[in-house]
Amino acid sequence: MKVIKTIFLWTFATVLLLQFIQIKVPTPPKSTINDEIKAPKEVMALLKKSCYDCHSNNTNYPWYGKIAPISWQVNSNIANGRAWLNFSIWSKYDEKKKQKIYKGIVNALKIKMPPAEYLLIHKEARLTPKERETLINWAKSNIKEN
Repeated sequence: MKVIKTIFLWTFATVLLLQFIQIKVPTPPKSTINDEIKAPKEVMALLKKSCYDCHSNNTNYPWYGKIAPISWQVNSNIANGRAWLNFSIWSKYDEKKKQKIYKGIVNALKIKMPPAEYLLIHKEARLTPKERETLINWAKSNIKEN
């Protein structure tokens, strides 16, 4: 019993000390409402429900997103998500970048988006097969063939 108590205390102390190592929250790039992506109402609702936490300036940080070491992973995911696609600065992308993103959206939705680890906690972000197909069809309809 003493060994378990010691392990628990060391684990608790380690987690407590980790709170002093804070990773800087990614600062979103400057944008206005006019910079945001324009899409049909149904598509916008799905994007906001399942994509905006990582792919926009409108991140809703959860309570656990402030606890190290989980906060490190949350901030990394958000930074990587915004680097690949940020719906809040859509108008700042050139047409070539937008076309690459539309194709990426189609592929990502077929394979892995939203990510499973995100969906474990954010069940409301799950996409039904019909919702997923709606987003895929929207993205495909915006792809211009050369």
